Amino acid sequence: METIWAEQALTAEGWQEKVAVGVGRDGKIVSVTPGSEPSGNQVSILLPAPANVHSHAFQRAMAGLTEQRGPENGDNFWTWRKLMYAFLDRLTPEDVEAITAFVQMGMLEAGYGSSVEFHYLHHQPGGLPYDDPAEMAARIVSAAGDTGIGLTLLPVLYEFGGCDRRPLGPGQIRFGNKPDAYARLVEASVDHMRSLPADCVTGVAPHSLRAASPEGIKLATALRPGKPVHMHVAEQVGEVEEVLNAFGRRPMAWALSNHPVDKHWCLIHCTHMVQAEISVLAKSGAVAGLCPITESSLGDGIFEGSAYLGLGGKFAIGSDSNVKISLSEELRTLEYSQRLRDRGRAILAMEEKSTGRILFEGAAAGGAQAAGRKAGKIAPGHLADLLSLDGNAIDLTGRKGDTILDSFIFAGNERMVRDVWSAGRHLVKEGRHRNHDRITSRYRNTTRMLGQSI
Repeated sequence: METIWAEQALTAEGWQEKVAVGVGRDGKIVSVTPGSEPSGNQVSILLPAPANVHSHAFQRAMAGLTEQRGPENGDNFWTWRKLMYAFLDRLTPEDVEAITAFVQMGMLEAGYGSSVEFHYLHHQPGGLPYDDPAEMAARIVSAAGDTGIGLTLLPVLYEFGGCDRRPLGPGQIRFGNKPDAYARLVEASVDHMRSLPADCVTGVAPHSLRAASPEGIKLATALRPGKPVHMHVAEQVGEVEEVLNAFGRRPMAWALSNHPVDKHWCLIHCTHMVQAEISVLAKSGAVAGLCPITESSLGDGIFEGSAYLGLGGKFAIGSDSNVKISLSEELRTLEYSQRLRDRGRAILAMEEKSTGRILFEGAAAGGAQAAGRKAGKIAPGHLADLLSLDGNAIDLTGRKGDTILDSFIFAGNERMVRDVWSAGRHLVKEGRHRNHDRITSRYRNTTRMLGQSI
């Protein structure tokens, strides 16, 4: 058994001091003992490491390439999407593996303990399947084997170009599967995932109400009973209007009324909801998967966080387009968006817990649920997804309790992260991943080959 000893730790019982955490060979926490003498691996501040619940890893290689004004009047999500389609047509399986490994490494170095990959780039350019229908999934699995991150893989069902069931356009053709082909893809993906440690999970992801039919969603969710189900819902105003015109109801209302949304579901973005939808989603037991940096980058809008959390709703965070991978900045952006909308401060704080505590514990608990991992808490029986912060960081010096989280989120960044464990695997030490140089070099070579513009 490995022992991690912390001067301060945020355990399931709250903040405790001089805490010894015992981790078994299976990657689970065996014991949590406050008031212990120093032993084993000694750190200053120990926290549960949240899951990153929404990633399109390949988009990381686009970061910084879409910030120029396009030829159309006003750039938005839809013009960005055209650029993304043009970029992805150049990606090979080898490229995707190199980019994914770099993204997963960046997540670990930012303090995330696991990653949920919403994986929809399946086929060759032109739409022809690879000999192995899960060739691209296998590359994501291989990257996870290299980085050691706890992976939840979600093969995506993408059938149509819109609610009218129009054929997929040129940029979407690499995503497409009919339900029977999708079932084979999921089965092949499960086979590849067997090469990873037992904490890794395969779920399913109907892309959205625009891209997957009601019958396709029903089939997809039946393929992996009891496993995570993720779906984009209500990200953009244009999406809301298209679904409303096609189905007669807003996308969140339709999803909640027509599918068995429960604790296994994570609905991604949830940006545009009315009060009745907020209430039903909060009571459903599902998780709202929020991606504040990407939602800001794409101009999606502001999630109704104060109303949703006020009703007991669960949330998690993801890096989505991976334009910037930063645990602290995702949480900071979520709170700051609420402040800008409401023109107030400490919007998500509660009387007994600070803003940072609410954000961090909420993301850790919701992320574990959405990833299908028994994690998110420093407690016996939970996976040892853990991160340590540098107590000597200038903005953490002398801080205790909730002010540690407030300082990390609102005054700090990933440079405060010293160690990260994923299911007990000690992957980041002194702020660097164990394979940092090799993974970075491969990514650099890949982006150089892809070129500097799209």
